[in-house]
Amino acid sequence: MRAAVLTRFGAPLVVREAPDPEAGGGEVLVEVLAAAVAPYAAEVFSGERRYPLVPPVVPGVGAVGRIVHVGPDATRLRVGDLVWCDPTVRSRDDALTPDITLQGWSSRGEGGARLAEHLHDGAFAELMRVPTENVFPLPAAAGEDPARWAALTVHTISYGGLLAGGLAAGETLLVSGATGNLGSSAVAVALAMGAGRVVAPGRNKAVLDLLADRFGPRLRPVPLSGDEAADRAAMSAAADGPIDMVIDLLPPSAPSTASRAAAMTVREYGRVVLMGGVGMLGGDDLALPYPWIMRNSITVRGQWMYPRTANVGVIRLLASGALELAPERVRSFDLDAVNDAVAYAAAHGGPFDRTSLTPSTR
Repeated sequence: MRAAVLTRFGAPLVVREAPDPEAGGGEVLVEVLAAAVAPYAAEVFSGERRYPLVPPVVPGVGAVGRIVHVGPDATRLRVGDLVWCDPTVRSRDDALTPDITLQGWSSRGEGGARLAEHLHDGAFAELMRVPTENVFPLPAAAGEDPARWAALTVHTISYGGLLAGGLAAGETLLVSGATGNLGSSAVAVALAMGAGRVVAPGRNKAVLDLLADRFGPRLRPVPLSGDEAADRAAMSAAADGPIDMVIDLLPPSAPSTASRAAAMTVREYGRVVLMGGVGMLGGDDLALPYPWIMRNSITVRGQWMYPRTANVGVIRLLASGALELAPERVRSFDLDAVNDAVAYAAAHGGPFDRTSLTPSTR
């Protein structure tokens, strides 16, 4: 097969021939039709994000593909099935606190690193080996435009965060980081789940206008000034009532003050889900006041990625049309143009901008 390989951090990806992966028991071999290219992929490949990838490695996080081979433990999957390959791989020997790796992308702790050593390569290749439990059937419509459906990489993350916070129909949600690639996904997914209104703070007025035009009166845009107290007051006022839940999806470049201003708009007995990258590359910690958390019975929860069930849920939202892919701007690149894809993604990381790699030519 042909694959794009990260030979060392700071070097362009190299497209070259590689041995076809062989799926063993508990694994599925998939022909990769489309894989999302994250807007921050260039930061990963340069080493700036300090992800624990071990070159040489085929990167790529998640894919839409067709099954080429199934193991003996698969009872419903069939060769030729159109599927989504979830990159969030969990160890099978600890049900309570399993180690996690993002296949071809990142990992957590010593156990995650061992898991990444076994499932070393990701989706920037014609073929990929995937654990059986990470493969999910897709509707036939996904086969008509797999590059568009590769946005599952983004939407499943935001859906997982909303599940973690227990978002219920009719509730008011504040999305901290709403004008970004992942935050704008959370806006769309929350409204598809039945949120009554979504407060969307941000500094980019053009993006706020775009969100308001797409989602109408249930979307409450809030221009931010950078003054923590003033911004908190503006977000609270825009909700026109209690804010039930806050989800933070700000990138590593954002200051902790922005996360704190958003989090502290939540009502008494409200929930705050932290899912972004604030502090990952240094900077101040998120300093939420102990008395405020305790006296207001606030739930603060961190969430990395999502449970397996989130894959089924978000696929259902897409299949039903409750969550729409049609308005998204998608640019596809062949495998040979992988470095162009990485550069394009970095320059087009706004709301509903998607970059996809389409490795398979079979």
